[in-house]
Amino acid sequence: MRQLFEVDEIFMFRAIELARLGMGLVSPNPMVGCVIVRNGVIIGEGYHSEFGGAHAEVNAINRVKDKSLLADSTIYVTLEPCAHQGKTPPCADLILKHKIPNVVIGTVDPFLEVAGRGIERLRQGGCQVVEGVLEDKCLELNRRFFTFHQKKRPFVLLKWAQTADGFIDIDRSQENFGQPTWITNDLSRIAVHKMRTDESAILVGTNTARKDNPSLTVREWSGRSPLRLVIDRLGNLDRSLALFDQSVPTVVYTTLEVPSLTNLEFKRIDFDGTELQQILADLHRRGILSLIVEGGQKLINSFVKDVIWDEARVFVGKNVFLEGVRAPKFDGELIKSEELDDSWMFLFRRR
Repeated sequence: MRQLFEVDEIFMFRAIELARLGMGLVSPNPMVGCVIVRNGVIIGEGYHSEFGGAHAEVNAINRVKDKSLLADSTIYVTLEPCAHQGKTPPCADLILKHKIPNVVIGTVDPFLEVAGRGIERLRQGGCQVVEGVLEDKCLELNRRFFTFHQKKRPFVLLKWAQTADGFIDIDRSQENFGQPTWITNDLSRIAVHKMRTDESAILVGTNTARKDNPSLTVREWSGRSPLRLVIDRLGNLDRSLALFDQSVPTVVYTTLEVPSLTNLEFKRIDFDGTELQQILADLHRRGILSLIVEGGQKLINSFVKDVIWDEARVFVGKNVFLEGVRAPKFDGELIKSEELDDSWMFLFRRR
């Protein structure tokens, strides 16, 4: 049996770096990186770069010019190679075809059609398989994917901006509706738009849609906009709002039966106290791996109260309001902070 060596962690770390290049491009698939090594030298590497496209193992093997070298190599992959026919053929079979003798894996795939079958097939085919190399980092990399399959819901990120004294808005009258109350700076807004390109969907409540008239699209970064979601229980939102402009796919959750239009779907749910669970179940059926909950206070507090969240990203500006709408209170562990000129971003994980 092949033993685990320190060098395995070095090459797995490189595979993780490659996998991250697929962020925001491969959902609902996981991010996967792959490195092929012979005599301590990388001879091929690749990553899963787009949904429906070639997997990381395929791209890495294709980069090896002399395929005869594969029979004396080790392949490092962040996630267990698939053993089922999906949009592409099984990667486990490809590894066996090229007679790669050693396979080092970061973590097992939780997807039921894989879930250990890839490893079993490789071992039955004569490969020496080492599991769990940098497993914690591989799990962190695909925490959205794992949450989706294990909890049957998207990975939920709460996001808001608050003042230095803990307010997310002033007490606005209707005359002040139509534009958000800016709390942070331009660099923070760019960071928010980058965040949107990384995630699958974004949700706001009725009050935020009415007061801020948000577009919820990506304008200050290069990438695709997330699926827009808005709660409009009684259909009272004005159709002139930006969320109804049909520019990007949008779902409106309501009690009403309303015909859908191009890029604008009206999804009926029951507002019986389980609406959040219904929305998350609907998103799971759609293959949505991650969800940003961007407001407002009532909606975010609902997720906090029901303990249905995984991360919170809190942007804090330098100004103060003294009074207004209080920021949500939650129980989270601070994971990291980032200075954005005169503002800050704090990342929390649910305890």
